[in-house]
Amino acid sequence: MAADNSKQFWKRSAKLPGSIQPVYGAQHPPLDPRLTKNFIKERSKVSTVPLKNKKASSFHEFARNTSDAWDIGDDEEEDFSSPSFQTLNSKVALATAAQVLENHSKLRVKPERSQSTTSDVPANYKVIKSSSDAQLSRNSSDTCLRNPLHKQQSLPLRPIIPLVARISDQNASGAPPMTVREKTRLEKFRQLLSSHNTDLDELRKCSWPGVPREVRPVTWRLLSGYLPANTERRKLTLQRKREEYFGFIEQYYDSRNEEHHQDTYRQIHIDIPRTNPLIPLFQQPLVQEIFERILFIWAIRHPASGYVQGINDLVTPFFVVFLSEYVEEDVENFDVTNLSQDMLRSIEADSFWCMSKLLDGIQDNYTFAQPGIQKKVKALEELVSRIDEQVHNHFRRYEVEYLQFAFRWMNNLLMRELPLRCTIRLWDTYQSEPEGFSHFHLYVCAAFLIKWRKEILDEEDFQGLLMLLQNLPTIHWGNEEIGLLLAEAYRLKYMFADAPNHYRR
Repeated sequence: MAADNSKQFWKRSAKLPGSIQPVYGAQHPPLDPRLTKNFIKERSKVSTVPLKNKKASSFHEFARNTSDAWDIGDDEEEDFSSPSFQTLNSKVALATAAQVLENHSKLRVKPERSQSTTSDVPANYKVIKSSSDAQLSRNSSDTCLRNPLHKQQSLPLRPIIPLVARISDQNASGAPPMTVREKTRLEKFRQLLSSHNTDLDELRKCSWPGVPREVRPVTWRLLSGYLPANTERRKLTLQRKREEYFGFIEQYYDSRNEEHHQDTYRQIHIDIPRTNPLIPLFQQPLVQEIFERILFIWAIRHPASGYVQGINDLVTPFFVVFLSEYVEEDVENFDVTNLSQDMLRSIEADSFWCMSKLLDGIQDNYTFAQPGIQKKVKALEELVSRIDEQVHNHFRRYEVEYLQFAFRWMNNLLMRELPLRCTIRLWDTYQSEPEGFSHFHLYVCAAFLIKWRKEILDEEDFQGLLMLLQNLPTIHWGNEEIGLLLAEAYRLKYMFADAPNHYRR
């Protein structure tokens, strides 16, 4: 029974920051805690045996050698005092990491780089944490002191990046927060928004290259269709829609414990802590309760699709933008208990309605069998085959299916691939484009894929390609990179959107 509990612990704990997670493409699965006692002894024997140089050349073989890091059976309660947790020491963890790295490097070795080994990792290598990680670090400081990591040079080489992407609306180049041009744009926005009837076409045109932080909340409400263009009607509309939402809460929320809604609520309850787990804002109990209400009410009111994993991510940009209306500083570490009840109710209701407007345009992504996503992934494959045939043939050569990486791009609207600050900037343009979240998103995904063509072509096995495409290095991206991505996407749309025969086989 103890062994079963140990096994279940590591399966459940895959989502925890700092825990050992399955490495997609690694030849070795995560450690079984039952084997840790004899691990060092067995490793000395195994090291004398030549390793098999066997590649997972197909998805079926890849799937058999990996496990799902997002197990649906995750539980909320983890026992960190269990024996299985205590038996895993740093030597075992580092030895396993070194073994995985060694095997994978042997698979990927090229003739011209055959002399390269993992010993090239600099001894002074460090992972730099951002200030936003300080709160999480304090909670685990005692554990780190008891079990320090020695011999850091044996860890896999990774880029020096902050562990948490900041939400603050700044350019990656470190440009000044407000230039003369930006002040002029802000003034133009304010003139548009204060006019008796806001010209929505002109507002979309101004919003395409990005919306200033100061006016983003009201601009998003207008562009999503939540607020009317007439300024005199806005206050009454907001009051009515907010009251309507909390009427839904009173009417439906208690039914979450009923038998026919239990599965929906349970899945929402499991997914909420996974939403941006390294950003303290989203780990606050009050914020998680707000998200649970928003997602449950939306699921009840849309029985054709119900709740689908991934929809939980779509709440976060709206929540952050509407929270910024009441918060001057960066919202990443802001304690929402400092806000009044009326402010929190306004943020919650506005996030619900704007998310609902977004999902109305892409609901076929989340109905049975998710036909919208299937069609978009197929369209992406056809588009890439015309844009960059070399990349397309590279995928075919190593049996990489577009569905294996692009499904998440469509299901989560690239939110798992980009820092949240980049998603917010991206959505400025999506809301300015006709069918931005459905049609234009296809061209953004194509531009995003081709952006990494060099790295893709450098990978020469199935495992390496999947690992790259599932962990693209975008954590340092800012407004500049998103602007270039959107410009390329617009170029592709201009060339192909009205000429579908150009990419049909």
